[in-house]
Formats: sequence, C-alpha cells, structure tokens
Amino acid sequence: MESIDLLVLRSARDWIAQGDNVLLATVARTWGSSPRPVGSMMALRNDGRVVGSVSGGCIEDDLIHRFTQAYGEQGIYAKPPQLVRYGVSAVEAHRFGLPCGGTVELILEFCPSLTLLVRLLSELDAGSLVRRQVALSDGAVELAPTAIPERFCFDGKYMVNTLGPGFRALLIGAGALAEYLATMALFNGFSVSVCDPRSEYMSGWSVDGVDKIVGMPDDAVRDFAPDMRTCIVCLSHDPKLDDLALIAALESSAFYVGTIGSRRNDQSRRERLIEHFGHSETSLQRLRGPIGIYIGSKTPAEIAVSVMAEIIAAKNDVFLPNESQVAIAKGERERRLLS
Repeated sequence: MESIDLLVLRSARDWIAQGDNVLLATVARTWGSSPRPVGSMMALRNDGRVVGSVSGGCIEDDLIHRFTQAYGEQGIYAKPPQLVRYGVSAVEAHRFGLPCGGTVELILEFCPSLTLLVRLLSELDAGSLVRRQVALSDGAVELAPTAIPERFCFDGKYMVNTLGPGFRALLIGAGALAEYLATMALFNGFSVSVCDPRSEYMSGWSVDGVDKIVGMPDDAVRDFAPDMRTCIVCLSHDPKLDDLALIAALESSAFYVGTIGSRRNDQSRRERLIEHFGHSETSLQRLRGPIGIYIGSKTPAEIAVSVMAEIIAAKNDVFLPNESQVAIAKGERERRLLS
C-alpha cells in the first residue's frame, strides 16, 4: 500500500491529465483537538470522488457538496487558493464531527499545475525530498530539493510542506513475526523488504507485495541505502544475522533501528557490539531493544502490533514514556509481583 500523500498527489495528477477539475485541500492549521494533523492532504475530483482525508468525514462531505455543486461555474476552478475554516463555534464543530473545541483551517488549491505535479512526483519517485511552497496570494508553487525534512509551516501567506518518498521497512529474518509485521507495515503505507539468507525461511514467505532479498544482512542494509524514512528491524533471532545487520544499520540515518529478543539477549548483544565492534553506550543509544511498547504481548501477531506502534511513534516524532518500554515495564511488573 502506497503512502497516502503519494496516493493523493498521483490521483490529482491523473485526474487533471484526464481533463478533470481537481481541488487539492491541505490541513494548514488546527486548534484544540483535530482528527487529522497539519499537512494532511485530500484530492477532490469535480464528480465528487475523493482520495485522502482532512477530517473524520463531515468536512469532506461539505467540500464535496460545495465544489461539485459549483462545478457548473467554470471559474470556480481557476482562481487563487482559498483559506477556509471549520469548527469556529461549538455548533459548527458538532456539525462537522470535530472534537469539542476543535477547529481546522484548510488551504484549497484549485486545479494545481499538471506540469508541477508531474515534476514533483518524478522527484519523489527518484527518492528525493522536495520542499513545496504555495503562495496564497496567487497560487504560485515553488519546488526545491532539500536534504532535511522541514516541519509543515503556514504563516498566513505561504504554505511550506516537505514531501518525500514513501517510508520503507527492511526486515531481517523471514519468520512468522516478520510476516505479521510486514502486513501491518504495508497497511500503514510502508514499502517493505525482507532479507534472510536461510532458504528454508524465505521459501515459506507468504506475504504479497514484499521485496525478498536473499543475501547477507549487512550487504542488504548497505545496498538498501537507508535514509531518514527507513526503519530496520532485526527479527531473525540469530545473532550472526541480526548483529551483522545492526552494525550496518547503526551507521545509517534510518529513523528506527531495533531488534527482537529478551532483556538478557539484548544486554548480551550490546556487550558484543561494544567489545568486538567498537561501539559504546553512547553509540548504541539509537538501538531499540527489546523492541515494541509493552502491552503484555505473547503471540507473533500481538508482538507485531507492539513493534508497529513503536515504529509509528518514532516516525511521527512522538515521545514515549519510559514506562512503555518493554524492558522497564517488565522489570516494574516483576518488582510488583515480588513485593
């Protein structure tokens, strides 16, 4: 499953190329509770078809009604961007299904430039980060490559959104847990690859849409060229495989590097990496293990839920309290049982 941003942009490009009128809506600012974060996008075709989301559904319904009804007015899709606000009053918030006190401000772009959408998607497909700036005064769009993903910004005059290629996951080890985690990662818009040199594991892989890499994990990690939109998760339970992958992964800019295992195995792994591979306590701070957030998971499916939740939190730059970490939570639970 492709990331929702890319899906929205591709849909807008394809519809405009077919001669349809398209509205591109972006969440610019929010106050109070909001169903969707700033930067969320939605493409609306003139016949009412929608891809993406800017709320829980009611705002989309209103936009569909307003801009499909206005389709007969040809000029409606040939004007500068418009700033609209939903949920100013409690009555309106209730009407549009917003949480109590929630307000959402949207920027509406009418028929974005096909040429610029084609260029933008071409650069994203090539793996580039692109800074997209929209001027509200006249709708002028500027695209520029960037090395650092900026936070979404809207100052009342310009909207700046850093867009990038879809998030990627590289899983080391093709066991049952990897299959559950791959399924969840695909569902959350990641492109997924799995590496395992053990033919008996790789031959039984059953999840479609995953790129299978047969080779040594350290080579696979380096060939993968991990970037800030990459997570690397070691699940083989074989130290020879997981350690090789981790050594290469910790040299990369991947936003998440983690490995499965017990607290004892995690401590032994850290000691090996320090003693034999030149790491230190400081350099291993990036290494997550035992991975996942503590939910008392036992089965591969439950563990995958736990791990995917931690990956999404890291992706969204959400701080998780220490109490949610598996090692800390299990230790506290054991202390309570002994007291």
